[in-house]
Amino acid sequence: MIPFPWQAVLGATVLCAALTDSASAGIRTANAEALRQRHQAGQTALVLIEFQNEWLAADGKLNGLVQDRAQLADAVTAGAHLLDAARTAGLPIIHSGLRFEPGHPELGQARHGLREAIPRVGTFRGTGADFFGPFQPVPGEFVVGGRLGASAFAGSNLDSYLRNRGIKTLLIAGFALHVCVESTLRAAHDLGYEVILVDDASAAFNTAQRTHVLDEVVHHFGHAMPSGEVIHALTETNE
Repeated sequence: MIPFPWQAVLGATVLCAALTDSASAGIRTANAEALRQRHQAGQTALVLIEFQNEWLAADGKLNGLVQDRAQLADAVTAGAHLLDAARTAGLPIIHSGLRFEPGHPELGQARHGLREAIPRVGTFRGTGADFFGPFQPVPGEFVVGGRLGASAFAGSNLDSYLRNRGIKTLLIAGFALHVCVESTLRAAHDLGYEVILVDDASAAFNTAQRTHVLDEVVHHFGHAMPSGEVIHALTETNE
């Protein structure tokens, strides 16, 4: 019997893993450099999606539905660091939330989907629609108006604002990763923007939802970067 060449197989596996890691590192470096160049050219903006009380306040209706509490807490921390760095770097900051009139008349009489669920649960009304703590807009930052759907672009003035500013690259982060963030990612891609999901500054309700978006969805419409790499790309030009 001819011995099976386990050592050769193991060596090939290790080599393949090393090559994969090297390729991934090269892609990350290229993505960071592209972001740095777009930032220097004034073509990048940060879009924060639903950093509102409904998600982040202890009594928020959606906050109470989040199962993965660590994921949410990490997103708040990373989001705060990201916002501080973007402000320091002079990036255009865009806040996209939802706010409806009493009775949610804007959503009609839908029987399915978010247009049915939002009025039934009563979300994004009153203080629940206010931006949360450190994520409140400051003078000079753009608050999206007219938004009625899951995507930050749905019915809103966001696309017009971005094109008038010459923005080509969007950093997006927020809640929920598998619903409104993903919808914004898809819409931005189809409108011709380069989209970077700041993955650790975004959260879903649970780990399975997060894993699905990061592993199966993002690469079709853009790419993901952690906040640390994004912050480094934004701030290195100021050093």
